Amino acid sequence: MKKNNDRKNRLNIVYSTNPDYNYEREYDEEQETPEPSKQNLRVKIDRKNRGGKVVTLITGFVGTEDDLKDLGKFLKAKCGAGGAAKDGEIIIQGDFKQKVLELLQKEGYVKTKPAG
Repeated sequence: MKKNNDRKNRLNIVYSTNPDYNYEREYDEEQETPEPSKQNLRVKIDRKNRGGKVVTLITGFVGTEDDLKDLGKFLKAKCGAGGAAKDGEIIIQGDFKQKVLELLQKEGYVKTKPAG
């Protein structure tokens, strides 16, 4: 049976000879997702670093990674396009800025605005 090794999660110390020493650990706390009407999303068209391809970029999402991926999956399905959802932003392949704005507002994201 393999021993659970948590050395990578320890902060500011490599080793202690004190048997009662408690290591500081870094934990990623998942933040709770606020309701859609409190989200401040921005939708824009982006071409940078994408080989000239156009993508619709939705930024400003606050919440859990699962909720972000669910929203991304919903938008990709409605637009009939591929994309990704990670690091607080959703990327949808193609120019769907107006359609995404309408979809988000219908879903209750009333503070959604076009960026730039």
